[in-house]
Amino acid sequence: MAEISTLVAKSKAAKQGKYSKETYLRWYETMLRIRRFEERTLLAYSQQKIRGFCHVYIGQEAIAAGMASALTPQDGVVTGYRQHGIAITRGISSRSAMAELFGKVTGCVKGKGGSMHFFSAEHKFFGGNGIVGAQIPIGTGIAFAEKYKGTTNLCVTMFGDGAARQGALFEAFNMAMTWKIPVLYIVENNKYAMGTSVERTSNVHQLSKLGLAFDMPSESVDGMSPETVHEAIERAAKHIRAGNGPYFLEINTYRYKGHSVSDPGKYRSKEELENYQDQDPVKMTEKKILTNKIATEAEIDAIKAKIEAEMDDAVQFAEESPLPTPDLLFEANYVQEDYPFMMD
Repeated sequence: MAEISTLVAKSKAAKQGKYSKETYLRWYETMLRIRRFEERTLLAYSQQKIRGFCHVYIGQEAIAAGMASALTPQDGVVTGYRQHGIAITRGISSRSAMAELFGKVTGCVKGKGGSMHFFSAEHKFFGGNGIVGAQIPIGTGIAFAEKYKGTTNLCVTMFGDGAARQGALFEAFNMAMTWKIPVLYIVENNKYAMGTSVERTSNVHQLSKLGLAFDMPSESVDGMSPETVHEAIERAAKHIRAGNGPYFLEINTYRYKGHSVSDPGKYRSKEELENYQDQDPVKMTEKKILTNKIATEAEIDAIKAKIEAEMDDAVQFAEESPLPTPDLLFEANYVQEDYPFMMD
């Protein structure tokens, strides 16, 4: 009960509008950009301009916004396949992201990755990984490299509640605590692993408790508010940068759409969905900005117009960009002169 009371108190304190105008507008613009990008993604998919698997981030935008304001550009980020929003906050442009979804050569990985496999070494965004939970040891390794090089950077390693069942998580947690690796583990708990609820897949419903077996500092966070996400990640990052090793955050959120574009989401009730939509982080942040007179309605409208124009441009750019040529199959692969035994 004490843990729940603390979480509620932190959430209430964060909703009093204690950040600057610039910060609130940044959070709002970030979330709105992701929301509109994902809506255009769904439209393009329905028009068969995007193919393959596709998982949108609608409803979870507050996590991306709060994380973006709490990290530095030098920190690494690795996540799973519901990753368009995170990739955009790391600096991958709407143009490059949309072109990748369209399978065009101007995409962030030249049309080879598609929805699940964005990547940008320049922005220290290491995917976009399609195998459930595979990014957990990858992120631990990236963080270990930062420790080895003697930097103060960390690697945020994100995964969903379904991936919290993977054995690799426990191996990574153990190693990270033993070696005091600078890794921030974040489980984005949107309540469903594909179509199966947390309650049906785990005896532990509060996933932050998983870290306690390793004496890893762990906490649960309200993921429907960019303020609470920012504060939690800021606390965790301070702990990690001080050389204390890893930190684990369970960020509680909700996806408004199905697991993927082919999922009608019939495993949850209409009332449950509506309850979470009443907490919509985009709408609630806009309401807070206007109610508390943090910014004017004209300023909000200007952001909306800017984002709409950006999305129009991104879709047009993706449509007009060329498809990859066959010779690109031989780029970014192991080659004979480096590994001659592979050609034997």
